[in-house]
Amino acid sequence: MNQPPTYRAMLATAAGKLTLVERPLPAPGHGQVRIRVEACGVCHSDSATVERATVEGPHLVPGHEVVGRIDALGEGVSGWTLGQRVGVGFLAGEDGSCPSCRHGDTVNCSNPVITGMTTDGGYAEAMIAEARGLVRIPEALASVEAAPLLCAGLTTFNALRNAGARAGDLVAIHGLGGLGHLAVQFARKMGFHTVAIARGADKAPLAREMGAHHYIDADTENVAEVLRGLGGAHIILGTAPTGKGMAELVPALRARGKLIVVAVPQDALPINAVDLIFGGRSVVGALTGTVADNEETLAFAGLQGVHPLIETFPLEQAQHAYDRMMRADVRFRAVLVMNTSQP
Repeated sequence: MNQPPTYRAMLATAAGKLTLVERPLPAPGHGQVRIRVEACGVCHSDSATVERATVEGPHLVPGHEVVGRIDALGEGVSGWTLGQRVGVGFLAGEDGSCPSCRHGDTVNCSNPVITGMTTDGGYAEAMIAEARGLVRIPEALASVEAAPLLCAGLTTFNALRNAGARAGDLVAIHGLGGLGHLAVQFARKMGFHTVAIARGADKAPLAREMGAHHYIDADTENVAEVLRGLGGAHIILGTAPTGKGMAELVPALRARGKLIVVAVPQDALPINAVDLIFGGRSVVGALTGTVADNEETLAFAGLQGVHPLIETFPLEQAQHAYDRMMRADVRFRAVLVMNTSQP
């Protein structure tokens, strides 16, 4: 009897540990598709799966910035075809019945399908995905570039376009890493007066290359004073995972300005209530977006020439890629590459 076809996957088998395994190729269930993965971004949010893994299990495959081609359709799936290139982001399905979903706010579903966290993700040669969570990938966009845009790109793009700022308003991007380098590009392409904030004079050329009009070195300058000198920020997007660093920028907001938090710091944000009350400033969070938002992110990136800076790794080097990402030693998004012989 012939053995069933198999695929390779990286499982989170202990805290911080990924193990390469070979599994039988699964068939998609009702409303699902099977994807032959071509690229999968390595995102800091993957640590929620990898760092919490235990030897006892259950062992999941991380990865929620997935691009590949459909190679099997489950029952009840329509509108998708075999060989079609698709993406799967962080939120890959909703329950449709919780209070948020019933009010049309599927992003804040109480029981979502989260790729690589509640179901196996894209650190693999194949994965099963809910058809309702698929994203169409423009053919002009390479898989390795599309992958980081499905999470890091979507998060920053959606936060900025929904911030309430208008063209010409001063928008500051706090951090110039995996999220920040994309946020600077999006902010500039949206027509904002774009300011990048990071540590070290060596990052100034990159900030300008990404499109920043101004660069503030947090090591040598008082960031809040510089921003106030520019008239104050309408929006500050917090992409660097430091609660203290973000909180220190609240006084740099102009009246009615907003600090939008998209990075998740380990420390608290020590906000002074006086800075909020006088000036009517606010601090809000922003979480990813819908499938339609994701497709609009990709379309805008293609239209305006927004590109992630990436380093690629083969699947078997996923542990190395993950460890480097956790050390902030990747410039700037790590992407696993699989099935390179596929059309």
